[in-house]
Amino acid sequence: MRPYVDQVLAAFDLEFFEGEALARRPLGASWNVRFDQVSPVRSFRWAKGGESFAGWYYAATTGTHVGYESWLERDRLILLDADPSVVGMASQPFWLHWHDGTRKRRHAPDYFVRLADGRGRVVDVRAGDRIAEAAAESFEVTARACGAVGWEFTRVGVPDPILMANMRWLSRYRRRRCGSRQDIAELLTAVFDEPVPLRAGAVEAGDPLVVLPVLFHLLWSGVLEADVTGRLLGSDSLVHIAGRR
Repeated sequence: MRPYVDQVLAAFDLEFFEGEALARRPLGASWNVRFDQVSPVRSFRWAKGGESFAGWYYAATTGTHVGYESWLERDRLILLDADPSVVGMASQPFWLHWHDGTRKRRHAPDYFVRLADGRGRVVDVRAGDRIAEAAAESFEVTARACGAVGWEFTRVGVPDPILMANMRWLSRYRRRRCGSRQDIAELLTAVFDEPVPLRAGAVEAGDPLVVLPVLFHLLWSGVLEADVTGRLLGSDSLVHIAGRR
C-alpha cells in the first residue's frame, strides 16, 4: 500500500453503531462494515419554527425508513431510491474523527450508499450557496478519507426543479402494491412498445383510475420511460419502454 494511503488511514477513526452500542475503530479497520445498514449516529432535530424539516422516508429500494433533516435531503433520498444502481442506503452512518493540527474534529456524512456492484458511496447534501468554510473543509477531508478506502464521495446540492417535481410525483407510486396488477403491467408494456401519449396509452389499457397507478409505478421503476427533465409530466407526455425511442 502506498505510504500516502497509510498516512490517511492512520489519520481517521470511524464511530458507528454495532447493534445498540457505539463502536470506534480506525478507518482502515472498519471500511468493510455494512454502513448501508447501520443506525444513525445522531438523532434528527425537529426545531419548531426552524428552516429545516426532519422526517423519515420509506425507501422502496430497501423496504426501510431512512432519515432526513431537510426537504433537500428528502429530495436526494427520492433520487437515490429511484436510481437502479443503488441497492442500499443509510443516513448519518458514522462519525468521521480527525485532528486538523489544532483541535479534534468530527463530521457525520448525510448518507452511505451501497451500489449494485458492491462499491460504497458517501453523500453529503448541501446547497452550493450554503457551504461555510468549516463545512467545505469537512467535505474535503471526508473525500480524502473515502478515497483511501475506495469509497466514492460526492457533495450534492439542489436538483433540477423540473426533474424533482416529476420524481416527487412518481415517488407516490414507488411501493410495490402500486405495481401489483401484473395483467395491467403487461398491457401497458404492449401499449407503450412505441412512444404513445401518457393519457391515451392509459385509456387504451383500461380504466385510467385503475391503470394510472400501475403506469406511474412502471415509470418510477424504470420499466417505462418519459422525459422527466425537460418538462412536467402531463397527459401528452410521450411514454415508451425503457431504452426505446
